[in-house]
Amino acid sequence: MHYHTPKPFFRKSRKRWYVQIGGKQINLGPDKEEAFRRYYQLMADAASGIPAVPKTDDNHLVASLCEYFLEWVQRNRSPDTYEWYRYRLQRFVDHHPDLTAAKLRPFHVERWVDSYELSTTSRRNYYRSIKRCLKWAVRQGYIEKNPLELLEVPSGESREIYVPPDEFKRMLEFVTNDDFRDLLVATYTTGCRPQESLRVQTRHVQLEHRRWVFPTSESKGKREPRIVYMSDESQAIVERRIRNAAPNAHIFCNAKGKPWTTEAVNCAFDRLQERMGRAVLKELNLDVSDEEVRAFIPKLSPTKREKGKLREKRPAELRYEAVKKLRGRLRRTHATRYSLYAFRHSWATNSLKRGLDALTVAVLMGHRDPSQLARTYQHLGQNPEHMQEQARKAANNKKKKRK
Repeated sequence: MHYHTPKPFFRKSRKRWYVQIGGKQINLGPDKEEAFRRYYQLMADAASGIPAVPKTDDNHLVASLCEYFLEWVQRNRSPDTYEWYRYRLQRFVDHHPDLTAAKLRPFHVERWVDSYELSTTSRRNYYRSIKRCLKWAVRQGYIEKNPLELLEVPSGESREIYVPPDEFKRMLEFVTNDDFRDLLVATYTTGCRPQESLRVQTRHVQLEHRRWVFPTSESKGKREPRIVYMSDESQAIVERRIRNAAPNAHIFCNAKGKPWTTEAVNCAFDRLQERMGRAVLKELNLDVSDEEVRAFIPKLSPTKREKGKLREKRPAELRYEAVKKLRGRLRRTHATRYSLYAFRHSWATNSLKRGLDALTVAVLMGHRDPSQLARTYQHLGQNPEHMQEQARKAANNKKKKRK
């Protein structure tokens, strides 16, 4: 009987070499020479009766554990959840391609996250992704102990940023991409969930009723259809965008005609924050000092991976990296970091302040439990101008009833 000998293959999407043994794809790393060395070692081990993928072994590469975890997520979770983990775990693997579970420590994760300029919530999500992967690996029996069990995941920042209409209008002056502008305006003026404006397609749109209708199978909770009503402004945008669109085309796409993804939107918001911060720094004539740069350089990683090889960074590279990161931090401290969720929150706040009753607002937002609206927007009770106006209206109504 002829047996097929497994051969290494290169996956362009991951930029990694793999070999499939016993139904499992084993990550051999990004370097071809090193990948084949590992491959020949695996084959030698197999000939000696040593399994290529032992049931429990803390010498597993973290990259391999990420692969196993992602395969499981792809089978058992939604495509969006898979992409959420894939994007973050791939970045960790790129940073630590040869790290084993036995050598993995919390500081590896902290330094990895610190190497990016991330918001508080994004930092939390990076921590969560790798910690969840290792926790899963223990439960599945790949490793005995979770090396990240004591890793502290930072708290997320509150997403309840209120953007008044005048601030939103001012923010739009810094939006240079018309496709992104359409997405922002539609979300701000409808109060839809971020995933709804990202997923809405031409088949969901009912122009005659000025609304989007997501069937039960596509709605949050999958209990009833989700209906999003359009404002005049959002309807004009949708009508323009669907004019020559295919029946199942996404309404909101980027300049390349691709649907906006969560990561792409986050990157666009990051660029917007940088642009707004740069304008503020220019107006205030602010910049980082040489002292700050010199103090920050020792905190940077002294090495970088280039073409699969690790090398020392040159002094000029370290200085450039320090200046770039410090300027980025300075810009972000002087500009608000917006999000689609903040626009949904702002729509609700604006509606309540304009006098729309809470039950109607809850229904328009798609809340099944109106009390959720009261819990989320109780900060309006701390707004003296708003409460004084409501008290005045209540008093006037009482006078009218007496008459």
